[in-house]
Amino acid sequence: MSDVLDQSEVDALLAAVDTGVVEKGQSSDTAQQIFRGSGSSEPAAEVSINVYDFKRPERVSKDQMRALEGLHEGFGRNFSVSLSGYLRTIVEVTVSNLEQLTYSEFIHSLPNPTCFNLLKAEQLDGQLCLEISPLILYPIIDRLLGGSNTDLFIPQRPLTQIEQRLVQRITDRATQHLSEAWSNLTPMTFSVQDFESNPQLVQIVPPNETVVVIGFELKMGNRAGTMSLCIPYNVIEPIMSTLASQNWFSYQRKGAQDDHIRKLTGNVHNAPVEVRGFLARTTISVNELLSLQVGDIITTGKACDSDVAIQVEGKNKFIGRVGQLRGNRAIRITRACQQVVEDKAEKK
Repeated sequence: MSDVLDQSEVDALLAAVDTGVVEKGQSSDTAQQIFRGSGSSEPAAEVSINVYDFKRPERVSKDQMRALEGLHEGFGRNFSVSLSGYLRTIVEVTVSNLEQLTYSEFIHSLPNPTCFNLLKAEQLDGQLCLEISPLILYPIIDRLLGGSNTDLFIPQRPLTQIEQRLVQRITDRATQHLSEAWSNLTPMTFSVQDFESNPQLVQIVPPNETVVVIGFELKMGNRAGTMSLCIPYNVIEPIMSTLASQNWFSYQRKGAQDDHIRKLTGNVHNAPVEVRGFLARTTISVNELLSLQVGDIITTGKACDSDVAIQVEGKNKFIGRVGQLRGNRAIRITRACQQVVEDKAEKK
């Protein structure tokens, strides 16, 4: 049995491609016979046809796309906190979309002029693109310069040198948190290598090269805008094997936990606490309190060489003795407070 189409079947297919319509006389029988095989005697079955665009091949799997989405959701949360603290107002950064495009489609979807940054990491062979919309960029600049963002006009022009220096503070924070997010997967350090206002002039990969575009939505008060991160496939291809969902979650859990413990320990070590030596306690009448003058002595029932309770943030923690060190009054810790010891014993 031959699977080669005869001339009439070839002509029917060519006519259908040219006109987009299959002739009525051979619409079903001929099509099913072609897909089934011209010499097959088996009964016709339902033909399942899937649309495939050869211009946009799906080179990144769904699991890898989900891993990229989860990775950059964490980046958006950290970047949002950093911007909120820097701008002294609430800024929300969320992942709005994630898709595969060709580089030319991504470039033509961007406004001109815009804030187009080229990111470079020594661990990757290539560059990434970070684009921030002027719709949210100029309100941020206005906020940094002391404006109120009310009736703000969005100019259609490239950024000035002063505005670029202000935007650099924003992009530096973005690259810092992007490096932290990617470092949970593999060691990575991003930095802004170049800046361009016209994205049409930047050609980091061939126009038909597949890229992964992560779209973010930035909200600051009544202002909103977009931010896009373009990742060429050939740049991250060497590490795509580690982007499988099961590998990503294990990396994320371990990396995030270690990083959280390290930051928490550093913050706790640098946190100031109030330490107070509680010398003695006594009671006096209101009349005695009102009659106190300079030079009066308040006596207590506690000996001068008795132990002193040392309080940390108002709670008894240690016992010590009053002394003197280098001309200053001091307290030497002798033991832990009995209350602390009892609390530890109860916990055990």
